Amino acid sequence: MGLKGNGRPEPGPAERRDAAVRAAVARGLVSEREPVAGLLDVAGLRASAAALRAAFADVRTGGEAAADGGPGVLHAFAVKAASLVPVLRLLADEGLGCEVASPGELALARAAGVPPDRIVLDSPAKTPAELREALALGIAVNVDSRAELARLDALVASGGPPASPLGIRVNPQVGGGSIGAMSTATESSKFGVALRDPGARAWLLRAYADRPWLTRLHGHVGSQGCPPELLAEGVRLVYELAEEINGLAGRQQIRTLDIGGGLPVNFASDEVVPSHREYARLLAATVPGLFDGRYGLVTEFGRSLAAKHGLVLARVEYAKSAGGRRIAVTHAGAQVATRTVFAPDAWPLRVAAYDALGLPKTGEPVPQDVAGPCCFAGDLVAVGRTLPPLDTGDHVALLDTGAYYFSTHFAYNALPRPGVYGWLGTADGVRFAPVRAPQSLAELVAESGGAHAGALSGLR
Repeated sequence: MGLKGNGRPEPGPAERRDAAVRAAVARGLVSEREPVAGLLDVAGLRASAAALRAAFADVRTGGEAAADGGPGVLHAFAVKAASLVPVLRLLADEGLGCEVASPGELALARAAGVPPDRIVLDSPAKTPAELREALALGIAVNVDSRAELARLDALVASGGPPASPLGIRVNPQVGGGSIGAMSTATESSKFGVALRDPGARAWLLRAYADRPWLTRLHGHVGSQGCPPELLAEGVRLVYELAEEINGLAGRQQIRTLDIGGGLPVNFASDEVVPSHREYARLLAATVPGLFDGRYGLVTEFGRSLAAKHGLVLARVEYAKSAGGRRIAVTHAGAQVATRTVFAPDAWPLRVAAYDALGLPKTGEPVPQDVAGPCCFAGDLVAVGRTLPPLDTGDHVALLDTGAYYFSTHFAYNALPRPGVYGWLGTADGVRFAPVRAPQSLAELVAESGGAHAGALSGLR
């Protein structure tokens, strides 16, 4: 805890969070009418972006400009982690670009005002239309397969020298982390060109030798559950391949290395470990040539930037018991915490208890389940969790949910998407700004084909 200019201690994460919850309840952002909402800490997001930029600037010893005209280091936020236009605009204002993996994510980045030269397109299933659009806009593309490169060959041949920075994604095959579904560098991962497969390295060397317009190389080992050392080992192998390609070319053909993201998040406490600074220093020790100025760099962090700065706040609609266990039935379940409900061992979340006024709940903690509103028995965000007894009208907060949770809604039981609000603590209290309005029932019906209600009945 630091000191303010007036000598008073700076509030810690829990105190700041408690103030935001209390203000959100008082303002009616969570209420009988809107029983669940997402809250994003704007100051926290800004601080994370600044810390990321500083972390890589501190270890970079060479020049500032990449040889292909891009920035020395482009931190491209992984849009899938928080696919909300105001979040992307805020991060763009803080100097970040966007990594996109679908036409929808590209549309969100563009709606946020992110310029094409600060957008990177990654996807294992790009259509010809997506590739054409990227080339027309000058957006960087990471080719995911041999077949996609053949498709790109035809587009480049028909359109002249590409304005887009282009490269190939390789799978360094360094192995997986503790969550198989999040590990993208296993022997049989669907992503990239498998570097250690028979003949793959020779094919890659020839692919670059035949295409002087390939000036980038991309690798990404995985996400949550992958230790930083595994990520760094993947970067080392990609760097060594780039050095080999450049050596054979007799020039700096590969000018930019896209090293992905994937830094894991600590979901057990408020402590931010590992930090981007620690990871940058690990990279500098593992791959010193990465930062000597010969290569432009692109990163694709998402969860590690946003997770700690969001929470899902929900009303407790009913408190009950079954089999001797207390159960708090809330409005935060699989629709906003999909991974936690379906894979609780891999994605456990901390739960904070608040009373009806949004004040921290007191009372002797007891084991209880925290259930969601979905109509299946497994819709539980916490099982046997020791918390102060939760009662009807109280509130629960699912912590560290600023990435992937309320921004990636699961529409089970036609539950509407919750509202999302950014908040900022000031000397006058907590200020809020809308990020996404709560989905109305009319919008939900329209999304579910309401305009075509009689269409199937008319097919006779």
